[in-house]
Amino acid sequence: MEPPARPPGRGPAVTMRDIAAVAEVSQSTVSRVLSGAPTSVPIAPVTRARVVEAARRLGYRPNPLARGLRGASTNLIGAVVRDFSDPFFAGAIEVLVLESMAHGYNVVLGHAHGGLDEGSSLTSVLETRHTDAIVLLGDMQAQPRLLADLRSSSVPVVGLWQGTSPLEFPTADTDDRAGIRAGLEHLESLGHRRIAFLSAELPVEYRVREDAYVDYLRDRFGVVPSGYLERCPNTLAGGDAALRRLLELPEPPTAVATSTDLVAVGALHAAHSLGATVPDRLSLVGYDDILIASHTVPALTTLRMPIAEIVSHAVSLAVALTRDPDASRQPSLEVFKPTLIVRDSTAPPVPGRVD
Repeated sequence: MEPPARPPGRGPAVTMRDIAAVAEVSQSTVSRVLSGAPTSVPIAPVTRARVVEAARRLGYRPNPLARGLRGASTNLIGAVVRDFSDPFFAGAIEVLVLESMAHGYNVVLGHAHGGLDEGSSLTSVLETRHTDAIVLLGDMQAQPRLLADLRSSSVPVVGLWQGTSPLEFPTADTDDRAGIRAGLEHLESLGHRRIAFLSAELPVEYRVREDAYVDYLRDRFGVVPSGYLERCPNTLAGGDAALRRLLELPEPPTAVATSTDLVAVGALHAAHSLGATVPDRLSLVGYDDILIASHTVPALTTLRMPIAEIVSHAVSLAVALTRDPDASRQPSLEVFKPTLIVRDSTAPPVPGRVD
């Protein structure tokens, strides 16, 4: 009679001893089968199949962190990324790989996109072999099981861009409120008063940049004009559609700030399609300074995220924690300020223009 499968997420974790008992083999045989390690004494195919089937039925999940305790340093850093499709994270990954190599480490990538099952564990996201440290790129609130695994990990964890998540690890982030203010102050200094905002909808409903816009306009002008705050998907198409809605308003804006460059590039496309010349008729400010921002036409004024400094800080900290087991891993926050990069997409409003 087949053993009943253990309900996922209930009771103690399945061990190799449990599998050995069900498969009626030794624990060392289970270890050799599941690790795939070469053996001096061949394991019969029927025995191997019995072990694998028992592990499957019991819901066994190997623990890469515990496995690493039995071996030496692998000089690997695990990077868990919220969304590979976001150009911002693509740039951050490139910097992370280069910075890790400079410290003598290679990087193992894992994808924790919000579309995954909320029960995704560390072993289902990151390659199961041991890493010496783990770096999180992006807010992981949508992955509660992954976070639970990380809290109990035996290797150091460093978080980057954790958004509004509770502070649980040594973390580095940017002062997004200061960045948005800098972009809005730039537009105001050019003479703009009708300033709208395109707020990208992110997986964890991150609203800090949007809130900074609302606070700034209320402080400077007393009110956010009706329709001037547009939420949209964080895609090129999202920015395109949102700008079209803004330009249909009875009194359209003369300037638009955005919460990401991706949305800003979509808005540039819409403005060109509608004949709303940038920056003559409409000024536009992005956020992040992704690679394409300096190559749009016109080149995009934006807030540069200090990716190199943030990632360098994170890798140095992760390596230091790895090499000193007694070093404190208490939650902490290092904040970096973005820099305004003025290019060709912003200019004073045309005097007397009525749109």
